Amino acid sequence: MLDIFATQYIVTALWSSTDDNGEPLDDNYNIYDISVKCLEQMKADCAKFQADNRNDIADDPSQAGHDFWLTRNDHGAGFWDGDWPEAGERLTKASKAYGEVDLYVGDDGLIYC
Repeated sequence: MLDIFATQYIVTALWSSTDDNGEPLDDNYNIYDISVKCLEQMKADCAKFQADNRNDIADDPSQAGHDFWLTRNDHGAGFWDGDWPEAGERLTKASKAYGEVDLYVGDDGLIYC
């Protein structure tokens, strides 16, 4: 089961990632196309980030899931861009600690991290 934070994180990941033809993954894929290992890693990252930053993100977990993906992957928007005036710097630093992750479509048609 996914909470709203993890759901939005995954939706954002699919929306902002592209396949080999440059098409957004969410045009042709959804959560059911993500490999088990990748999905488990996404869920684990989301759970840890939420646990470590619960006080800063409690008011808007959906936006926080969205911004976590964008911030950790340097997408030009995220926690630092003004929507989190009191916690943006802390949340940006926390996101960057996770490093970047790329999604790609494997030969079997599943999405991998």
